Amino acid sequence: MTALSAKNVSVSLSGKPILVGLDFEINGGSWTGVLGPNGSGKTTLLRAIAGLLEYTGTLLLNGKDVSVWSSREMARQLAFVRQSHSMAFDFRVRELVLLGRSPHKSMLSSYDDEDDRRVFEALESVDLGGFANRSFHSLSGGEQQRVLLAQALAQGADILLLDEPTTYLDVHHQYEFMQHVRGLVDQGKTVIGAIHDLELAARFSDDVLILRGGRVAASGTPSEVLNEELLAGVFRMRARVESDTNSSVRIAYDEPLS
Repeated sequence: MTALSAKNVSVSLSGKPILVGLDFEINGGSWTGVLGPNGSGKTTLLRAIAGLLEYTGTLLLNGKDVSVWSSREMARQLAFVRQSHSMAFDFRVRELVLLGRSPHKSMLSSYDDEDDRRVFEALESVDLGGFANRSFHSLSGGEQQRVLLAQALAQGADILLLDEPTTYLDVHHQYEFMQHVRGLVDQGKTVIGAIHDLELAARFSDDVLILRGGRVAASGTPSEVLNEELLAGVFRMRARVESDTNSSVRIAYDEPLS
């Protein structure tokens, strides 16, 4: 089943074209890695999908154009998992995850036992069941990122948007986070994630969407798309690409191209 489809989607910011004529489809229950060099339009695409930017063309979320969803309806359909960063106030983990329940509450309603249950389940699903009363600032970078993932899960959305969530994590926590996300996809969630690390994307994504200059340069499975010619043409890197028996892709970088 198609979760998201784009037909001739374009976005301009301050009169400057950022995305131009995008066409693609994303299947439900899969992980699509959105890849491309800096300035290729990855974050802009995620923001358009989330209904945060105006666009032209047709962008269908579960068969309904994104432009007609209300913000509350949209928040029930998809959730952003942002990069972990310092916050002005130090929340307890439970309080931060509980914010994910906001789209399901009216202005005058309070949080209840069902919300607490959702928070508990979300924390359990990312192996942070005993962290509810911990200070967010006391956690490691990897743990903080998993708290934000739990917040998105508590939101109850079937589609998760990841905007380079591993940028500030060390190698161990990058892989740990990606493994948690992979587990959610295997349980039926749909993930669309901008990822700057090509090898991480190739290892964990079912499909990749490559952007260059705001246009789709290639799309397909990692083993179909990530090859030496594409790495040279899009990412300006000379590299060797190998596929193993599990259709995974290994990339060995040689040198940048001028």
